[in-house]
Amino acid sequence: MNTCYVIGSPIAHSLSPVLHTAGYEAYGIAAEWTFLRHECVAEEVADFISHLDSSVRGVSVTMPCKFAALDVADEVSDRGATIGSANTLVHNEDGTWFADNTDCEGILGALEELGVAGTVRGRDAVVIGGGGTSRPALWALGYLGASGVTVVNRTDKSDELRPIVGDADFHYVDYSVDLASLTSDAAVVISTVPSVVLTGKEEDIAQCPVLDVIYDPRPTPLATAARKKGCSAVEGNVMLSYQSFSQFEQYTGLRAPRDAMRNALDEYLAE
Repeated sequence: MNTCYVIGSPIAHSLSPVLHTAGYEAYGIAAEWTFLRHECVAEEVADFISHLDSSVRGVSVTMPCKFAALDVADEVSDRGATIGSANTLVHNEDGTWFADNTDCEGILGALEELGVAGTVRGRDAVVIGGGGTSRPALWALGYLGASGVTVVNRTDKSDELRPIVGDADFHYVDYSVDLASLTSDAAVVISTVPSVVLTGKEEDIAQCPVLDVIYDPRPTPLATAARKKGCSAVEGNVMLSYQSFSQFEQYTGLRAPRDAMRNALDEYLAE
């Protein structure tokens, strides 16, 4: 049996098994592949990984383990090293571990569906929040050629976040800024914070296309505000789907059956 895991804490809510199992079923390999949840905190990652045998093909990583995942890897992708965290550990045939961050592809895929992936170059963008998900968002905006990125956060994390955007200008502001003015000329706003953080601010933020990484419940208040103003918006279910496509392909060596995986996720969230 080929086994994959998703680790983190709390882990019961993880939707990775829904996505990956749908992929196995689409290929007719569900009898040979399984995807399991495992409760794990950062301090336990190294010990957990050290006890896995060759039947384990990959480990998906959620918080609070994404930073610790880099420490157990024998090799790290360039983007994982730049971001400083990993959500994907691939078990190579020689027993070594390769770390990657497919949240980057999650953001890129969501921006493509949003219709802005081709219009970010040379323009400014806004990222709300400075936590773990802000990192792949910043990487993606730098990758797409944004001229400048402003991070809105309660605390200044410029020293650790600035290098992620590459050549783009980096700015930090707190929530006292005029959000409507900040976002009115932006190519896109990517919100990486819980909806409650933005309560009462949604109308000011929703001046341009919006990616809200929250996927449950949907629709999110921010995405709703954007759509009411005629701006395009996508939510975290899109990002989650795209990051899982890359994981599936790295674990199995098979092309991800995107429609089957995406439909399974959306059906699960609609229950």
